[in-house]
Amino acid sequence: MPATGDVDLEAFRAEAHRFVDWMTRYLAENERLPVLSRARPGEVRSALPAVPPTRAEPLGDFLADVERVIVPGITHWNHPSFFAYFANSATAPGILGEILSAAFNSNAMLWKTSPAATELELVVLDWLRQMLGLPEGLFGVIQDTASTSTLVALAAAREAVPGLDARRRGLVGQARLRMYASEHAHSSVEKAGIVLGIGQDGFRAIPADDAFRMDAAALARAIAEDRAAGFTPFAVTATAGTTSTTSIDPIPAIADVCERERLWLHVDAAYGGGARLSKRDAGRVADLDCADSVTIDPHKWFFQTCDIGGLLVKRREDLPATFHREPEYYRSSEPESEPLHWYQYSIEGTRRFRALKLWLSWKHLGTEGLGRFIEANDDLAAYLARRCREADDLETVPPVPELSVVCFRHLPGGRAAASALDPQVLDRYQDRLQRALEVSGEGWVSTTRLRGRTYLRAGVVNYLSTEKDVDQILDALRRLSPGALREATL
Repeated sequence: MPATGDVDLEAFRAEAHRFVDWMTRYLAENERLPVLSRARPGEVRSALPAVPPTRAEPLGDFLADVERVIVPGITHWNHPSFFAYFANSATAPGILGEILSAAFNSNAMLWKTSPAATELELVVLDWLRQMLGLPEGLFGVIQDTASTSTLVALAAAREAVPGLDARRRGLVGQARLRMYASEHAHSSVEKAGIVLGIGQDGFRAIPADDAFRMDAAALARAIAEDRAAGFTPFAVTATAGTTSTTSIDPIPAIADVCERERLWLHVDAAYGGGARLSKRDAGRVADLDCADSVTIDPHKWFFQTCDIGGLLVKRREDLPATFHREPEYYRSSEPESEPLHWYQYSIEGTRRFRALKLWLSWKHLGTEGLGRFIEANDDLAAYLARRCREADDLETVPPVPELSVVCFRHLPGGRAAASALDPQVLDRYQDRLQRALEVSGEGWVSTTRLRGRTYLRAGVVNYLSTEKDVDQILDALRRLSPGALREATL
């Protein structure tokens, strides 16, 4: 068998089999590993040479180095006791898709550079459109993450401001723009404003109601105040599934405000859009046909490997109107016969073949199979919330979670004993308890601040997690409680 230039292909085949065997064992056994890496800062780096290798090393040595250096420094996102953040738990077909994508090494910037990557992307994006209940005609483009999708959407919203022409003239000396999102919106919205020249002063956080959802009436008042102060409002980002609490903003009411004020409505459904996969639970996230743009991250609640983010826009022309350039090196010899070139629709030039893994996963599981994973996650979150309500030493933040995240607190000694503690001590205790769980390696939850208090936050988005994993984490928290309380009261 011929060589590729760097390795004999027969040797490549043998090593590939070894790597796949190793990955299979890892996926089967990673539950035995500590969820969070126990590596200390600098430990991985110090185990590696400070200068690049001068001589070639045999492929057969690589796995030993991976096990010695890399694995101890890995936090295992596929672990069933990983409940921090939105764990991008990877399905087997998605992993195979990543391997194939690396072998093809396609760059989907032009149609001609990879017709299959270009057109498969169109197909899976239209599947996402249908799943989200969006009307025909919406156009999509795959990004790396929701942060980029939101940036691209808000750039298009900025370009759509009448008379502004920010693409050509920039913002210096022009209108002071203002955009809006809930106080519980993801930080990527404000960061997009920083990148786009809107600035942090051009972003206004709108108060939320008792269920942590944007207050549409407060939004309307804020827009009126800003117009009177000389600002030019141009965009609102509503969230379908906030990071801290999975709350779903009242999107129809927000859409009414946007229509009345002629503002662009972007919906961040990066996480919550996955609920639409389930027939049973799809109604928790309403159809989003009122939006000008929608973000969904299949690597969040669609069980895909990182990274793949989807952006759908109501008017296809808004994207090239914002980003289209045609440098000579991209010029096509047959422009009339090629359907589109992705580089004209986003920031990226070089683009990975991300659609492949999503296509293979959807083929393998079908919408019904993916939907069952969603329902299992929702049921597991409900189980955790019920355990908290029934226990004297646990409490949840009301209301009942809308999707699959539960925010709760451990009450050392039970409710009566905890009520006698200084509230700040109880907050510090949650932080110390969360850290103790991290160090133990038995599980991982994150923390968040709600109504001025610190809560533990468990995000259930792993299709491997079960009630046993929830029970183990609650047991671990109780076992770690005395030490955490001592630290909090020092």
